[in-house]
Amino acid sequence: MRAVVTRVKEASVKISGKTVGAIDKGFLVLLGVHVSDTEEIAKKVADRICGLRVFEDENGKMNVGPKDAGAKLLIVSQFTLYADVKSRRPGFTEAARPELAIPLYELVIKECKDRGFTVETGRFGADMQVYSDNDGPVTIIIDSKEL
Repeated sequence: MRAVVTRVKEASVKISGKTVGAIDKGFLVLLGVHVSDTEEIAKKVADRICGLRVFEDENGKMNVGPKDAGAKLLIVSQFTLYADVKSRRPGFTEAARPELAIPLYELVIKECKDRGFTVETGRFGADMQVYSDNDGPVTIIIDSKEL
């Protein structure tokens, strides 16, 4: 599983011109599910997202976690995070098919909600327009192979 986590001042996702998810201060999370991912991996990734200490403390150091910072989460499915770019036309054979990816994507969302976060989402498989006002910018890539 891969998650691209960007600290944002605000972020939103639209489908067909209609906003389906929006947050103010928090994390925009683009989440890709690999063909070999499991529930255990999804839980580890959710735990890491919810524990990233990248908000500034009183000394201006990135030392505060999202919960203590009052952050919200916007989690958007992003199968292209597993693009194979060995050629100029990307392949996506490493990205999980919907029958595996949807339950794991939903599990990450549930795990984050269970930790007390407000979570907004896009819609799996939809053509979405994602907007963000990046803060910093601070962008962290979480790859489950490194956890």
